[in-house]
Amino acid sequence: MDRVLIDSDVILDSLFDREPFAEFSSAILGLCESGKIKGFLTPLIYSNVYYLLRQTAKHDKVIEKLKQLLKITDVLSMDRTVVEKALNTGFKDFEDSLQNFSAINNGNVDLILTRNLKDYKNSELGVFYTGNLS
Repeated sequence: MDRVLIDSDVILDSLFDREPFAEFSSAILGLCESGKIKGFLTPLIYSNVYYLLRQTAKHDKVIEKLKQLLKITDVLSMDRTVVEKALNTGFKDFEDSLQNFSAINNGNVDLILTRNLKDYKNSELGVFYTGNLS
């Protein structure tokens, strides 16, 4: 079973039905729900998703969406080691650096699913582009 870190943009594509990415993103979440892949998020992803969804929906509705997401994914931890590694690396985007090292420290993540390849170019994990190449 593939074990994947699902970046914020992929989650948001599905929740906001952002075309042309929503179909693929929803399929990824469907694979998590069916147990065909093991999806991981970080606390930072949950925070980002909450913040952006809260712009368009009430707190209770957003919390319910996050609870549904939590049922089909697992949460990676972030600690001092993750922050130190993120601060001392060649990543241009600190948030993505945190995600990357959280996935690496977990030891069980095979790849990162994102639409933001450039910010993960220094990752030692496989990075899969979820956007439209056309």
